[in-house]
Amino acid sequence: MFQEAPTPSARQNELLEAAYQYALVHGLAGLSLRPLAEAIGSSPRVLLFLFESKDGLLRALLARARADELALLDRAGQPDHPAGLVPAVERVWTWLAAKEHRPLLRLWAEAYTRSLIQPNGAWAGFARATVEDWLGVLAGSQPPPERESEDGATRRTLALAVLRGALLDLLATDDEKRLTEAVLHQLTLLRDGNERG
Repeated sequence: MFQEAPTPSARQNELLEAAYQYALVHGLAGLSLRPLAEAIGSSPRVLLFLFESKDGLLRALLARARADELALLDRAGQPDHPAGLVPAVERVWTWLAAKEHRPLLRLWAEAYTRSLIQPNGAWAGFARATVEDWLGVLAGSQPPPERESEDGATRRTLALAVLRGALLDLLATDDEKRLTEAVLHQLTLLRDGNERG
C-alpha cells in the first residue's frame, strides 16, 4: 500500500511546494539533494532533517503529486450533474490532453513506472493507489445501479485502460489529434455497448 508522508510542518510545506515545482520540471528519477536544495534555497542537511531521508522526501513529493492529480481528475470527471461514464471520460481526456498538464502527467508516468520496477521503498504502492484513484473518479460518474454491477466495473476498467494507454502515447508522441480521435472512437463503442446492454 502506498504510504503517504505524515502531516508536514509549515517549513516542510514551504520546501515541499518548492521541491514539487522543481520535480515538475526536472522529474524524480535522478533527483539529487544538492542541486534540489540549491534550487529551492535550502540545504541537503535541512531537507534530510525535515523529511528524515531522501526516501521520506520522495514519499512526500509523490503524495503531493498524487493529491494534485486526484483533485484535478476529480474536477474533470465530476460535473455539477453526473451524466454517466462516457461524458466523464470525455471530460477527463480533454483535461489529460491539455498541454498545461503535461508536467504533472510526466511526473505521474515516471512515478507509476518506478513503482512497478521498484516496488519497495518510496515508490511502494504508488501505481496501485493511482489505479484505485482513477477508478474511483470514473465510478463516481456512473449511476448507482451501473456502478455496483459487474458490467459497470468492466466498463470503467476499459475506460481507464483507454485513457491510460492514450495518455502514455500522448506523452511519447504529442499527437493529440490522432489520440483524441481514437479515444472518441472507443467511447462510441462504449456508449453503443451500454445501449445494447
